[in-house]
Amino acid sequence: MTSSSISLALPVARRRRHLAARWAPVFFLAPSVALLLLFLLYPLLESFHLSLLKWNGLGANGIFTGTDNWVQLLHDTVFWHALGNNLLLGLMSVLVQLPIAMALALMLDKASRGSRILKILYFLPLLFSSVAVGVVFKNILDPNFGPINAGLHALGLDALAQDWLGDKRYALGSVIAVICWQNVPFYMILFLAGLASFPPELHEAATLDRATPATIFWRIKMPHLQGTIRTAAMLSVIGSLRYFDLIYVMTGGGPDGSSEVMATYMYRTVFASFQLGYGSTIASAMFLVVTLIAGFGMRLTRRFETQV
Repeated sequence: MTSSSISLALPVARRRRHLAARWAPVFFLAPSVALLLLFLLYPLLESFHLSLLKWNGLGANGIFTGTDNWVQLLHDTVFWHALGNNLLLGLMSVLVQLPIAMALALMLDKASRGSRILKILYFLPLLFSSVAVGVVFKNILDPNFGPINAGLHALGLDALAQDWLGDKRYALGSVIAVICWQNVPFYMILFLAGLASFPPELHEAATLDRATPATIFWRIKMPHLQGTIRTAAMLSVIGSLRYFDLIYVMTGGGPDGSSEVMATYMYRTVFASFQLGYGSTIASAMFLVVTLIAGFGMRLTRRFETQV
């Protein structure tokens, strides 16, 4: 190869390397973007499209009715009741799950002997599927042969024995209690991870200054865990807005809609009442509600972080 051909080949090779570096991110990201468009954006847009139709989902294409389904949704008392149950579930998740998870995390963080076994035991509920948990607790809470009522009768507390899932006064509370039981381990692990990142030098310095355990917790550890607590609260609320499987297995949204949430109402509308168009409207509304609350929560969290 002559010297002139070498001098011409070098810029060409440099241009190829430049083009490869420029298009490499596009090449590697293209499959992920394609999958997101196929499995996330397309179903979302199709759901909004179906919300404009009157269609049972079985026959020919539905009839375009414009915003009729959305107007019906605004006047649908069942939907607003279900949304209220979702918000109550989110509130109770924050007020019940997070304090219990924090207490367990603090206890296990201090424990030395046997803490690994306790962590595994406390983490077990999260390993079970929600359907299995629902079936088990449906039997435990059964008014005829469930062990809870049997125990109450054995202790002579007959007045406390109730139809926990069949009485609309107790159905939602029973379901919320089971959901809290199942999800507490997740937040416990989250808080344990936050406590593990706590610098031991700070604890030693506070101990040398004769700070009490309560002072160390409220003045030092809690500020250190603020980010973890905000993340846990956000996950808890957003998760509560889309809860479905355990509630459907335990009560199906009943009795009389007392434990109805948006997801169970959407499922019954589509697959029991065969109103695909209106069910898609409920699903689209769920998406909007979750997006709005998540966006508001993230903005609130960001503002709080900048103030701190």
